[in-house]
Amino acid sequence: MTGSFPDILGKPQARAVYDDAVIMLDDIVKHKKLTARGVVGLFPANSLGDDILVFKKPGETSPWKTIHTLRQQMPRRNNRPNFALADFIAPLESGRTDYIGAFAVTCGLGLEKITRAFEADHDDYKSILAKALADRLAEAFAELMHQKTRREIWGYARNENLDNTQLIAEKYRGIRPAPGYPSCPDHTEKATLFEMLEASKNSGISLTENFAMLPAASVSGWYFALPEAAYFGLGKIDEDQLLDYAKRKGISLQTARRWLSANLK
Repeated sequence: MTGSFPDILGKPQARAVYDDAVIMLDDIVKHKKLTARGVVGLFPANSLGDDILVFKKPGETSPWKTIHTLRQQMPRRNNRPNFALADFIAPLESGRTDYIGAFAVTCGLGLEKITRAFEADHDDYKSILAKALADRLAEAFAELMHQKTRREIWGYARNENLDNTQLIAEKYRGIRPAPGYPSCPDHTEKATLFEMLEASKNSGISLTENFAMLPAASVSGWYFALPEAAYFGLGKIDEDQLLDYAKRKGISLQTARRWLSANLK
């Protein structure tokens, strides 16, 4: 079904699914069947080329972690630059201490018990509906934590006062891309993210060997506060950048090719 909320509720099928979801959500809340957990961290950082160096404390010279980003390689008109996420962090040579944020949140703790009960009753519809609800709750939790970070935790937008329409349209300052997003398609960068946050301990989320998150109803990523920070798609990259990326990450060319296959020319 296509359409935007709440107009889509004019379609009988959409209204039926929505009503079922509200009943299920009320039951989940009343009996506390799902648990929300999350962690947010802010870290001193500077960029060095297309890498983001992360430090434990401001003023340190030896990086604690390195976030590896990729740069667009496409013809642009009007001298427009090809972006990398590292562009949104102050360069090391500037002498300024910048910061990057990180987060991992879930609303999927308890979901397996819910879906197992529905599947035992051969009720696939309710099982799918429960998973969809948990996914939407996780996205809402991610939005809430981003807002709290902007206004309170990091506090770079303390006077932000946006309505829901503006929030949905992402009129706020900053972005929250995640490993696997078009701007940073390499899912293996989640490993660094999770190490920085001690995410498994602090949020209950774990990573599979293929870097999927468990519970599946989870969201993680980076916070960039620069006013000019914007979402973008990496697009296709050349062999020279693939070689450089593998060298920077300290991985084999074969491994880099595997994780970036969709972005190779």
